[in-house]
Amino acid sequence: MKTLTSSAPRLQAAKQATIEDIRAVAESLAKSLEDDKAEDLLFIDLQGKSSLADFMIIASGRSGRHVAALADHISQEAKKLTGRPASVEGMPNADWVLIDTGDVIVHLFRPEVREFYNLEKIWASDSANMRSKAN
Repeated sequence: MKTLTSSAPRLQAAKQATIEDIRAVAESLAKSLEDDKAEDLLFIDLQGKSSLADFMIIASGRSGRHVAALADHISQEAKKLTGRPASVEGMPNADWVLIDTGDVIVHLFRPEVREFYNLEKIWASDSANMRSKAN
């Protein structure tokens, strides 16, 4: 009896991302938001606080159109960085758009909607870093 073997490469399990890899993705997404003129950017380290994600980014756009443009660009950037599509919710109205990469969650708001929901109060602590355009 003869065993047939394939010369095709075998699929290997995906490499588990390290926290440094995840932080690098989060930092790249934050930098992209800064470059796209997002306002009041907040970077929150969730390690040990939540099983939802390791990092959260909260930012504002000047209008619904700006929020939608930020969300579209960040979802494309997330796919480029992680190799898999991000889950995006809230695009039709673009008042509050959530982009979930699995390890990094990005919340994009119009300013008045952000003020109403005040996620900073829930999630931010000493580990939150407010970023300005000067960074």
